[in-house]
Amino acid sequence: MEDPLPLHSCHVQKSCMIINRSYIFVHGTALLALLYYRVSSLLEIILAESRELPYFVSYLLVFASELVLSFLWFLSISYRWRPVSRSVFPERLPEDQKLPAIDVFICTADPEKEPTVEVMNTVISAMALDYPPDKLHVYLSDDGGSPVTLGALREAWKFARFWLPFCTKYGIKTRCPEAYFSKDDDCDGSLSRSSSIEFIDDKKEIEKQYAVFKERVLRIQENTSTASKDHPPSIELRVSSMLSNSPYILILDCDMYCNDSSSARQAMCFHLDKTISPKLAYVQFPQKFHNISSEDIYDSQLRLCFSHMWYGADGLKGPTFTGTCFYMKRMALYGTSQLQKDANLAQLQKVFGPSNDFIISIYQKNHTNGREFFITVLEEMDLLASCSYEKDTEWGEEACFRYLSVVEDFFTSFMLQCKGWTSVYINPPKPSFLGSATTNLSDYLVQHTRWYTGLVDIVLSKYSPLIYGAPRMSSVLQCMYISHIAYYFLNFFPLWCLAIIPQLCLLQGIPLYPEISNPFFLVFVFVFLSSNLKDIQEVLADGFSIRPWIYDQRMWMIRSVGCYIYSFLNAIQVKIGMRKASFKPTNKVADEGQFKRYLSGIYDFQASTMFIAPICTLVILNVTSLLLGAVKIVVTGNYDQMFIQAFISFFIVALQYPVIAAMFFRKDSGRISESSATLSALLAAIILFIGSLLFMY
Repeated sequence: MEDPLPLHSCHVQKSCMIINRSYIFVHGTALLALLYYRVSSLLEIILAESRELPYFVSYLLVFASELVLSFLWFLSISYRWRPVSRSVFPERLPEDQKLPAIDVFICTADPEKEPTVEVMNTVISAMALDYPPDKLHVYLSDDGGSPVTLGALREAWKFARFWLPFCTKYGIKTRCPEAYFSKDDDCDGSLSRSSSIEFIDDKKEIEKQYAVFKERVLRIQENTSTASKDHPPSIELRVSSMLSNSPYILILDCDMYCNDSSSARQAMCFHLDKTISPKLAYVQFPQKFHNISSEDIYDSQLRLCFSHMWYGADGLKGPTFTGTCFYMKRMALYGTSQLQKDANLAQLQKVFGPSNDFIISIYQKNHTNGREFFITVLEEMDLLASCSYEKDTEWGEEACFRYLSVVEDFFTSFMLQCKGWTSVYINPPKPSFLGSATTNLSDYLVQHTRWYTGLVDIVLSKYSPLIYGAPRMSSVLQCMYISHIAYYFLNFFPLWCLAIIPQLCLLQGIPLYPEISNPFFLVFVFVFLSSNLKDIQEVLADGFSIRPWIYDQRMWMIRSVGCYIYSFLNAIQVKIGMRKASFKPTNKVADEGQFKRYLSGIYDFQASTMFIAPICTLVILNVTSLLLGAVKIVVTGNYDQMFIQAFISFFIVALQYPVIAAMFFRKDSGRISESSATLSALLAAIILFIGSLLFMY
């Protein structure tokens, strides 16, 4: 009997791999030369009899910054070492009756920040997935316990009774109602069907019903108060372990609707492959967004992550969770693959706790043919909330940490891969899921600060990849996880140093870099060009112009000097008990004025002063050092020694010109407030004054 045709294929991106490895070798060699220059120069300074302390400290800080950046670059090699891409063949799947069941969990928390109509569109699109209806179960988990969400869900169920047959009858591909009716053309499905009189009449009728549905949901939202954050658990719609408890789970954010109804079948092409399925925990799809502008000035689409890093991660043991858009094996979530078939009661209690009912369910799952006796996710979350059920157990300790973490997706995937589980990444031509990205600077910075706080919290815990991952995964895979955390954990230090120290020394006429005539000058130039040209090459390979690279660099600097340092301080406060970890959902309600500016490529700086002041302070400082330093260079003719320091200030000022414009030239509501600009100018003056005092002695 011939072997069945493969359900998927995996291709190493050879051209990309060759480019990446060549770049790694060349850039790594240049970094070694740069470090050699720094060490030898530092030794000369130490041995010099007339060593000045401010100059020595400045040189040491700049060298330390370069070491940190070099270390971060070294860790990032793991993402570039072996990028792979995957294709699927869903037409080769077994017939529908042989496909496994899937539970879809959609998570929401606050109808004031997450528009209810948008949430219901996600629910309806999930119900309309191209999958056997009797094997698809959709659940909406509302952490806020809002009666608005419950009432809207009932209306969504009523509308779905008409929408699903309409999609099936006419082969509708876009099965999110809002997205479908927002299209300018009717060519979604067969052209002949789209032009038929019956189709046109049915479409008009279903569009009327959708308008009524939206009106009812909005009326519910207007007339119903939202629930308080503290509320007793409420279970509707007969959710219980005896109803579904499917072997596979799709997790979606409330705004991430199903754009391609075939995503479930695509995921099953991996989960049903006997060669990889036993160790496969989840299939990750990229997050893509329907409200991204052509400019994407905030890098809201996370281009680097989904267009490059996750391909490289897939070449190792797979990418981390991204919190949504993944099909997961339920067995992996419970960690039952660790159990032996002859596991005794004591072993089970050590892993899962003293509950006999739960242990019986785990035992039956491992010793019976397909009978599903697991607790529901709702019950599980209720138990985790108390953190008492699994006290002093392996599973419970991890589960409690996961539940209390604001980056439970990263932590979960890290723990799974420590236990030997793998994942795959698939990025089909048509986006499988589309969501709403943050389109204003304030929400963007708050969201990223929350992410980084959670990552730093993991670094400070016993589950830090630095320690916990070493004996449990390969060194390359460990580097990938450390890189993911260290990028946010360490970036703020070199950014602050390199935006202040060379500038203060420029004003004092103190060189920190080799002069133009020195051969090592070319080494510094090459390292700068090499790293940036590689980023530009990746942007161009994605089909973009050079502008996204500029936006990425700008936002990286804004995040580094603000979000990263605040997240570090927040995590420290949480660790020592000064404050509690909290999760605030990202605001999905778009402000019309802010969204118009975003679409026009204009930055909106209506954000907290704590986020705006750091970048403004550094920009003002660099403008000052560039102007005064240029005058000093012209007067002294010392351009040979001070060229690199002047260029650093020029690069920062040019890159952050929108900040300058928002402080001094713009008059619209998106400008930087006078109070923030004044505070930043004062802080910059203080730094310049302290710097001048230090170099006087």
